[in-house]
Amino acid sequence: MPGFREFLARFRPAGSPGPAVGGAVPADRSAELAAELEPPLALLDDTAAEAAALRENATREAAARRRTAARRAEDIVRTAREQAQEVRRATAERLGEEARAAAARADAEAARAVEEMRERARGRTHELAVRLAARTVRELTGPPGTGPEGPQRGPSWAPDGSPG
Repeated sequence: MPGFREFLARFRPAGSPGPAVGGAVPADRSAELAAELEPPLALLDDTAAEAAALRENATREAAARRRTAARRAEDIVRTAREQAQEVRRATAERLGEEARAAAARADAEAARAVEEMRERARGRTHELAVRLAARTVRELTGPPGTGPEGPQRGPSWAPDGSPG
């Protein structure tokens, strides 16, 4: 059996302090709390549903953005590769032109060197021909097998590169 305190607790929350009111009913505290919390909790349910919808939309949008970014990255890479081919071609062309120009300069320099060598040879040919003719005459007119310097086996060359 409930005690006196429990008996009084049943009537205490029934109304505000003041004179006793007739027909007071014991208060149902859990029903009052449920009635008091139900509207904010219902709002929270709506908010939770809205948050779930926002998360789902954000997930879809993030996936779409990732796909768009991946396509854009592929386009950038493809464009860069195409440009790299063009840059390689232009560089090869430029280097080829530089190589052809260098080869032309080398050919011109070699031609100048050959012409200088020919000029020097032309300048020396007459003198060498005269000396060779004189030596031949000496060898042909002297005793057989001897020249002015004595017996010779073959041509002798002076240190300056001319026949001696």
